[in-house]
Amino acid sequence: MYQKERLERILDFLNRNGYATVKELTELLHYSTATVNRDLNALEQMKKIKRSYGGAEPVKDTAVPLPFRYEKMKAAKKRIGKAAAALIEDGDTVFIDNSTTAQYIGRYLTEKKNLTVITNNIMLASFLAEAGVTVKVLGGTIVEVPSMIAGPETAEQALRYRTDKAFFATYGISEDGVIQADTDIYILLEKAVISRTGKAFYLVDSDKVGRQGAYLPHTLGDVAGVISDYPFSLACRASYPDTAFITV
Repeated sequence: MYQKERLERILDFLNRNGYATVKELTELLHYSTATVNRDLNALEQMKKIKRSYGGAEPVKDTAVPLPFRYEKMKAAKKRIGKAAAALIEDGDTVFIDNSTTAQYIGRYLTEKKNLTVITNNIMLASFLAEAGVTVKVLGGTIVEVPSMIAGPETAEQALRYRTDKAFFATYGISEDGVIQADTDIYILLEKAVISRTGKAFYLVDSDKVGRQGAYLPHTLGDVAGVISDYPFSLACRASYPDTAFITV
């Protein structure tokens, strides 16, 4: 069993039971105490669990509720959304992810002609469809009520479409341009969409700069551009000469 599989089984067990001893986990996984302790240390570094003497418990989710995230950094998100929409041309097929930042693109698309939007955001899809935009919604599991969809099925469906441009937001980003993710649930989708698009862009408000996640799926070198209210350093820009830095 690979470590990733063991970590997933440990997290699943802890989330279902609330606590487990090292002895219980060794019996569950059929691995040595030393291996289980290394796995628990890895999960603790990811801030997924909290260790205590002889055992571990899951870290409770402290994510900011969805309605509050729509309001957080609202002015910056509006500017980012407007700059992103300016890159979209009549006749384009574009992917827009389910982030609160990317949703701000929608209000600037209603006058575009012959536009097709592919998204995993039910709220954005409904808004654009009412405005007469052609919308295709990717299926999967609703991971955040009421409108955010993700999962392996979502990524699989994304591979059916080729897009001219794609827009994603981030959980976090380092000052040197490494994308940070707090969960792997969206990583498969991002990779699927990036593999099928002409140009991909990351939307980054300054609140995300320096925020660390457990996963490092991409760097700014993997996309055509980054749109942000944060002025990335000259050193960072020089590290990604083929990436456009659009500051709003």
